Order: sequence, then structure tokens, then C-alpha cells
Amino acid sequence: MNAVTNRAAARDRLIVGLDVPTWAEAEAIVDTLGDEVLWYKIGYQLAYAGGLPLVSELARAGKHVFLDLKLLDISNTVAKGVESAQALGAAMLTVHAYPHAMKAAVEAASGSPLTLLGVTVLTSLDDADLKDAGYGLTVPELVARRAQQARDIGMGGIVSAASEAGPMRELIGPDMAIVTPGIRPAGATAGDQKRVATPGDALRAGASHLVVARPIVAASDPRQAAIAILDEMAAALG
Repeated sequence: MNAVTNRAAARDRLIVGLDVPTWAEAEAIVDTLGDEVLWYKIGYQLAYAGGLPLVSELARAGKHVFLDLKLLDISNTVAKGVESAQALGAAMLTVHAYPHAMKAAVEAASGSPLTLLGVTVLTSLDDADLKDAGYGLTVPELVARRAQQARDIGMGGIVSAASEAGPMRELIGPDMAIVTPGIRPAGATAGDQKRVATPGDALRAGASHLVVARPIVAASDPRQAAIAILDEMAAALG
């Protein structure tokens, strides 16, 4: 790919997390980033602050929205949640990768363009956390099991740490999305994340989309922070 193509591909893969407490702050970030960013993530913080209608507003403006609500409930409730996410105009939606929840979500989204993502193991967790929660598997073992189940059930992709992207790409094949949070540019602090990677390393490992929140939205100049990350991604794609 040439430089222009690399940059366009990077823009298609960067998801900026709108992890802010108000709709006004989220809109200000979107305005600041302008045409540099195509994808945005709306998670718990903004959703519970009244930000869900922003999904439709961004979609009407030609943006793509990754709705990160990590659905997990009885099958009927998951299915109804998926239907509501479709109505809002979300492009991606997360479901905790429990088989019953993924099956209900896939059935509810059948025939729609919504990409369902199975959340394997949160990037803030490590082996000790899984042990405390009662799991008898290591993080790589549980990620692999849930990724395989997501593939077999017909999910559109998974969410996993960048460090797992390589083996997961081999496991699930070339077509499913691998969305990686916990992305930190070189020199940035990890915060509450335990399994992190740089943008370039994540793409080279096999990730299809990178979720970046604090390194952009909390930067003194969010637009320049986004441009720097896009440059690193474009170089990795080249």
C-alpha cells in the first residue's frame, strides 16, 4: 500500500473511545477530531450519562459507532438489547462471550449489518484476577476458548488484548474482527490496564481495530494525539 492508502486504512481501524461524562464533552471531542477519525466508542460512562442518542447522531453524520455495553443476561434480554442497538444505528456491539448470550445475539442480529463482538477477557485482568473469580484457566486459555466459541456461534469478531491477537487470528481465521483495547503509544502510562500494546505492535499482531481513549481524549491536543497514532498505524500497515 502507498502512503495515502495506508492512512485511509488506519482511519478505518482507529476507534476513539468517548470516555467522558457528558454529551457536550463528547461532541466537543468529535468536533475537534473532525475528519481525522471515523470510528467512535460509546461505553458505560457516556451511555449512562444520557449519551445513547449520540449513536444515531454520529451515524447520521457518517461516523461509525462501536457500542461497548458488554451485554450479558438471559437470552431474551440480550436479544432485545441487540435489537435496540440496531435501531440506534450502532455498527459494532459487544456481548460478553458466554455461549448462551452470543447465540441469542447472533439470532437477533441476523440479516442486519451490525457486527457483534464477543468480549473474551477484559484487558484489566490477569491470571490472578481469574483465579480470584473462580476460573481454573489462565488468561490465554480462557481467551482461546471464548474466541473459538465466538467463531463457531457466528459472531462477527472478538475483543481481546493485542498480545493475544496473533494466536487468535490463527484460531478464528482472517475474516472476523479482532478489536483490541488497552492501546498505549510508546511512553504512555498503562493506567488500570494490565495487558497493553502500542498501536503498531497491535496491528502487526493481527488486530483489525484499535480502541484508544485516554491517550487521545485526555491529551492536551486531542487532534494531534490522534494524528500521531494514525501515523504510527499507517507505518505499521505499510
